[in-house]
Amino acid sequence: MAEFSIIERYFNRKQNAAVDLGVGDDSALLTPPPNQQLVICVDTLIAGRHFPLDTPPHAVGWKSVAVNLSDIAAMAAKPHSILLALSLPNIDEEWLAEFSSGLYECCEKYGVNLIGGDTTQSPHLTISVTALGFIEQGKAVTRSGAKVGDLVVVSGSVGDAAFALEHLGHPLQQRLDYPTPRCELGLLLKGLASSMIDVSDGLAQDLGHILEASQVGAKIDLEKLPIKPELSHLPENQQWKYALAGGDDYELCFTINMQNYEKLLQLQPNVTTTIIGQITQAQHLVFEKDGLDHPLQFQGYQHFA
Repeated sequence: MAEFSIIERYFNRKQNAAVDLGVGDDSALLTPPPNQQLVICVDTLIAGRHFPLDTPPHAVGWKSVAVNLSDIAAMAAKPHSILLALSLPNIDEEWLAEFSSGLYECCEKYGVNLIGGDTTQSPHLTISVTALGFIEQGKAVTRSGAKVGDLVVVSGSVGDAAFALEHLGHPLQQRLDYPTPRCELGLLLKGLASSMIDVSDGLAQDLGHILEASQVGAKIDLEKLPIKPELSHLPENQQWKYALAGGDDYELCFTINMQNYEKLLQLQPNVTTTIIGQITQAQHLVFEKDGLDHPLQFQGYQHFA
């Protein structure tokens, strides 16, 4: 099967009216909404590195889209479309059918179009997705706006995916294989959150990016970390390691003042949010338990370890 046959068979579903020209030409054509900025991100997934080799292809397709939509959500933007670059060791039509089904399922759930990309042969299965979104001029929530006194809040639960990666077959593997990009929450936080990031490499490491960009510190209460009951049988230090350093959660970590947080709760977001700490003047991250400092030495995911 030739490249263009793969595209035509598996990656050329009908586009909606938000796309002027999609798959099938040298480039796609979009008309940006008036007075909006384009938000762009890209993530690459490599088999055996970013997902286990035996991960179902449907899950690989879903995840390749979801991790990018999570980045769009972290800017408080509305996702619009994706581009796909797919490098395949060989042509496996059953795999392609399942992969494209998972990819399109995620796209349809979040109102996103596949508008173009590339396919090629490679010794290793590699999937690169570029996501595009839009947000009103000057309204993007970045990493650099945290203020002293702001609350530190995280959505959902953390540590699930890291635990599942070490316990394949556990029910929490659903959280590893099918992450939920918090697109609706991201949109609600526009104009409310002072800074935001998605949790991909571990909560502590990713929160550290906010602290560095904002030139502030934070104090985190270990007892307030939103950890699933399925991990409660583990020693505390192991629970904290999964929650703070595990990665692959794709939850949103954001800073927000109390008044705006109360406004957020009135909007009834479709996911639980938990206050885990507060932004401080000192430019470092401190962990507390029972009101006392509790030093921890955890390192998040390292891409070149």
